[in-house]
Amino acid sequence: MSTRPAPPGPKLSPRRVEWPQAWRVIASRYPVIDLFERVSPDPAVWDVLIELEQLTNPRVRDEVGAISLVPLARQVRGPNASWVMAAFTHLNPKGSRFSDGSYGVYYAADRLRTAIKETAYHFERIARDSNDPARREDMRVLVGSVENEFHDVGTLSAAQRSAVLDSDSYAASQPLARALRAAGSNGLVYPSVRDPEGQCIAAFWPDVVGRPTQERHLKYDWDGSRVVRYFDYFLHEWLPFGN
Repeated sequence: MSTRPAPPGPKLSPRRVEWPQAWRVIASRYPVIDLFERVSPDPAVWDVLIELEQLTNPRVRDEVGAISLVPLARQVRGPNASWVMAAFTHLNPKGSRFSDGSYGVYYAADRLRTAIKETAYHFERIARDSNDPARREDMRVLVGSVENEFHDVGTLSAAQRSAVLDSDSYAASQPLARALRAAGSNGLVYPSVRDPEGQCIAAFWPDVVGRPTQERHLKYDWDGSRVVRYFDYFLHEWLPFGN
C-alpha cells in the first residue's frame, strides 16, 4: 500500500484515514487468484503470463477479470492481493454508489457490523431483483489496514451530503465519484448509509488500501424477501440481522 496525498477535489476536503482494521465482506465463492505470483517477482512478466494464459483458458479469464482496467503502476501483488484486485477487474455493470459501472471500487467499513449491514442490504436487492427463492449464501470476511487520504463526504454541505448518501438513488454520488477519480483522488470516506454508527471507504485504486487477510466466514439466510439472520462461523451461532 502506497501513501498518496489526495489532490484537491470538487467541493470536498481530504481526510486522513488510519484504520488498523478495515472490514470487507464478499461471497465465499470468489477464490484467491494465485496463478503467477511464484513464477516471477516482476509485475510486467506476471501480466504477460496472464495475457497468454487467458487466450486459451476461460477459467483464468473469469477469475482474473479485466486486469487491463488497472494501470500497471497501481496494481498490487503478493499474497491475498487478488482480493483487492478483484474489486477493480470484475465490474458490476449496474454500478454502485460510487461507480457508474465503468470502473471498480473497493468498499470497506471501519467495523464488522457495518460491513455486514452494507453487504446484506445489497445482497437482498440482488436476490429480490432475481426473484430468488429462500436460500443461503456463504460470505468471506476480509480485514486489512487503511492508511491514506480520502475525500471526505462529511465536508459537503448538508444538502449535497444528503443527495450523495441517498438511501436509494446514486444520481448524485456517481457523477461526484467519477469527477474525483478523474482528478486522481484515492477515493471517498463517508458515513455508512445502512449503519448510522459506521464509516466506510470507497477506494478508487488497489494501491491505496492494504492487502487483507481472511478473518472468518458468515452465512446469510435469505427467506425469499429479506435477510433475516446470519450464521457467524467464528462464534458458531445464528444472529438476527441488525446485530
